[in-house]
Amino acid sequence: MRPWLPLVAICTGTFMLLIDVTIVNVALPDIATDLDTSFTQLQWVVDVYALALAALVLGSGSLADLYGRRRLYVVGLVLFALASLACGLAPGPGWLIAARGVQGIGGAIMFATTIALINTSYEGRDRGTAFGVWGAVVGASAALGPIIGGALTELSWRWIFFVNLPVCVLAVALTLSVVQEARHPGAPRPDVPGIALFSLGAGALVLGLVRAAAEGWGRPGSWGPMVGGLLVLATWVAVERRRAAPMLDVRLFRDRSFSGIMLAALLLNGAAFAQLIYISLWLQSICGLSPLQAGLVFIPLSALSFGVAAGGGRYLQTLPPRFVLGGGLLLIGSGALLMSVVDAGSSWRTLVAGLAVLGVGVGMANPTLASAALATVPRERSGMASGAVNTARQLGFAIGVAALGTVFTSAAAATLRMREVPAPGGTASALSAGQAPELIANAEPAARAGLADVLGVAYADGLGSLFVACGVAGVAGGLLVLLLVRAAPPAGATAR
Repeated sequence: MRPWLPLVAICTGTFMLLIDVTIVNVALPDIATDLDTSFTQLQWVVDVYALALAALVLGSGSLADLYGRRRLYVVGLVLFALASLACGLAPGPGWLIAARGVQGIGGAIMFATTIALINTSYEGRDRGTAFGVWGAVVGASAALGPIIGGALTELSWRWIFFVNLPVCVLAVALTLSVVQEARHPGAPRPDVPGIALFSLGAGALVLGLVRAAAEGWGRPGSWGPMVGGLLVLATWVAVERRRAAPMLDVRLFRDRSFSGIMLAALLLNGAAFAQLIYISLWLQSICGLSPLQAGLVFIPLSALSFGVAAGGGRYLQTLPPRFVLGGGLLLIGSGALLMSVVDAGSSWRTLVAGLAVLGVGVGMANPTLASAALATVPRERSGMASGAVNTARQLGFAIGVAALGTVFTSAAAATLRMREVPAPGGTASALSAGQAPELIANAEPAARAGLADVLGVAYADGLGSLFVACGVAGVAGGLLVLLLVRAAPPAGATAR
């Protein structure tokens, strides 16, 4: 067992940081009630963590090369633990959002070192086995988040953060005792301008999408940040092209296979996992399930994504990446479209088949992303390629949550407007924040039954539109990946 203890230490941290992307989903109604949060604040509780991961994982890898990968991994674990404590003690939404951002910084530092630590800890066939286990952990973590979150929220939503503390202590102790230090003193220093511009541009883009969901697209406060974010990202591309040691060599995107794989990473998390937030809120605020019951609904997704990744991972690695990634995205899109039949009379059972197909698609595509990206770049760019995949995953999730918020509120508000509900936009935002029980409780007693029916119809319409959007994104992404990614790596790029 001892030779595999380094892998246990690395996978423990990886599982914890990735499960925190989705563990809050089932707890959002309780958080909204306890801290009196708005729809926008709830979105930021989820998005700020993913944004921090996306923005900082590449730059953190440079720091780890310079100052020691084990050292940075431990620093990330400690920062993650302190931020988790702050999240659990949060007295209000602003505190919670800020602490989640710091938690994302710790997660980015940890995530940036995991692949390098596995690389230096194992060789030969053991290295392949280690990466297979790590890939299965990555694939299962996001899917298991709602189940574990639901169980912990039965105690209190704060326990979804407090539980990280003993896990962090275990991971730190294991890391210091069994993981060897490794560094690359000649590595370039972090690309501070690149990190700053990318963070600002991505953050402004997501801010605009979040505001559009809450306030509509017609306000300057919605489209202004999006336009500004795109301009900043364009500036980031120009700056990166001129730097000797950029955080991401944008010239890699000239290779259509690399571009296709980055698209797959972006859409996989955006289409597969961003929708889980709205499903969780529907299960609890409309269907009346408890947090644990809502979490258990996701078992088909969790079990099949882990089972396919762990059981079929080695075989899938022998197939051309275009078919594995493209097929996985097509299944993810198909799963979402299967769930789009939801209506006001539906229960959790309506989602089971779609979640199962979604799980198979996630299990197929997730473990292949990193190895496929590495096969498209020169050896000296392998660390950058793996970091780019992780960045695209988390950016896809952050953008997906914000964009789906707009889809949901637009569809729900249209239904509420047709039913002549006062302030349909504000009511739709409250619905998407899981506040249907509060809306019903605040209505006149004679009107409550009718309002409950209208809110159920509006939420189902919003959810159906959201599923269609995810389905179209998954299917279109799958077809583009099949078109862009070569059947085999280019000559000279296979030996990594």
